[in-house]
Amino acid sequence: MSATKKGSTATLPAVSTSPGLWKANALVFTSNVCIMVIELVAGRILAPYVGVSLYTWTSIIGVVLAGISLGNYLGGKIADLYASRQVLGAAFILSGLATASILLSTKVVTGASFLPSMFLMNRIIIYTALVFFIPTCIMGTITPIVVKLSLHNLQETGHTVGTIYAYAALGSIVGTFGTGFFLMATFGTRNIIWMVAAVMVVAGLLAGRYWESLRRGIFGVALIGLVAGSFLVWGSQFKAPCMIESNYFCIRIDESTLQGRPVKALALDHLIHSYVIPDEPTFLGYEYEQIFNELASYTASQRNATLDLLFIGGGGYTFPRSLEVTHPDYSLTVVEIDPQVTETAFNPLGLNPNTRVVTHNEDGRFFFLHNGDGGRKYDLVFGDAFNDLSVPYHLTTLEFSQLVKAQLKENGMYVANIIDDVKDGEFLQAFMNTQAQAFNYVTLFSIGNAFDSSGASTYVVAASDQPIDLVRYQQVASEGGRRSVVGRPVPAPSVKDFLNRGRRLVLTDDFVPVDNLVAPILARSK
Repeated sequence: MSATKKGSTATLPAVSTSPGLWKANALVFTSNVCIMVIELVAGRILAPYVGVSLYTWTSIIGVVLAGISLGNYLGGKIADLYASRQVLGAAFILSGLATASILLSTKVVTGASFLPSMFLMNRIIIYTALVFFIPTCIMGTITPIVVKLSLHNLQETGHTVGTIYAYAALGSIVGTFGTGFFLMATFGTRNIIWMVAAVMVVAGLLAGRYWESLRRGIFGVALIGLVAGSFLVWGSQFKAPCMIESNYFCIRIDESTLQGRPVKALALDHLIHSYVIPDEPTFLGYEYEQIFNELASYTASQRNATLDLLFIGGGGYTFPRSLEVTHPDYSLTVVEIDPQVTETAFNPLGLNPNTRVVTHNEDGRFFFLHNGDGGRKYDLVFGDAFNDLSVPYHLTTLEFSQLVKAQLKENGMYVANIIDDVKDGEFLQAFMNTQAQAFNYVTLFSIGNAFDSSGASTYVVAASDQPIDLVRYQQVASEGGRRSVVGRPVPAPSVKDFLNRGRRLVLTDDFVPVDNLVAPILARSK
């Protein structure tokens, strides 16, 4: 056994085929760009099947990190035993093929007959793991192999490893910003998957330098061609469920039937947001929209002036387009964050190209923070941006309610639809307690006997500084007894008991656990 003399430099065995440090940095940069692209695209791929919520992103981040961690471990083992350019190239090529398989595995997994019967929260985790764990695990093997091939001198280990990991982190940053601000809006998720797969395969061919051995090169190219060709054939069968893939939603239009009538259903990600009959603009498919309409009629009966109405969330523009026909004197303003949703409302949902509805394509909070439409004040503000899976939490807080109140006319009203289970959920209770901090009166309307039943239902919350005259509301909503009233005001004592039970939360910008509050609904959703 030989000993190293004092003062001498210990060295690692040199690997003749190791890449230079700049090449190593380029390789880990590329692999980490691709990992982050896949992680962000995962949310858009899963959205049509399980929606987008805190639990969706928790599952994605957890699964991707688990895949990378196991990949790092396995990559370290592989590097110690088989480190070479060819092995590194194979890791890249396998990563590319695994990335291409995401489209096929999504089709297979989401079509599995036994999974839709599971509760949604369980399904989110299973979908994410089955589709994304293996690709990210294989990608995770790359960095340890690159590090092994780049180490030559123990005195330079810190510099080499630090530099490689710095470039890996830089790749993650570029992948994150590039995907969020450019790739998603430019190419769409399906094309991005193919691009990442192609980049990884090309990087593998360059890293492995397979052309240096004719026999190895022919075998490698043939294998890649066979597998890639198979994935191209299988992957071409994957049809993205989106008519339009915007920066915010997977948008599609489904033909459906409601109340025995053919309708167009606007689906954003996992859920239907609007039902529309293009040739019948006064059609209101959802009961909460009918309650909105009753409250608008009640407010009009209290005032001798044209109503100024604001809608936070456009969807299919079902309610605004109805009011445009029934009340041509109303001023109608919609704040809809997604321009593509607005475009869909025009075509194919049939919103009049010459509509009087004024649209602001921006976030609802941003609209109020910047003094809205020139500081205009409104008789009614309708909040219609919530659903049971994805709640924009910044629109639920006390600070937001105060912004809304500041742009209401005297005795104006803020009205919002909320989906919750009054027996087990806490979101409705927290939202109403929050409104009670900003307004003097908070009235709850249920649909039928929903408040006395268990299970998720839609409620309408009306907040104002002047109490609603419920007798007057009944007269106006029923048109003097000629029609049935949809909105059932929950008795004040029942509301008081409801608000005083449990934790009595108030949502603020510093404390707004909305996703956790709606978790009971999510846990039981199919």
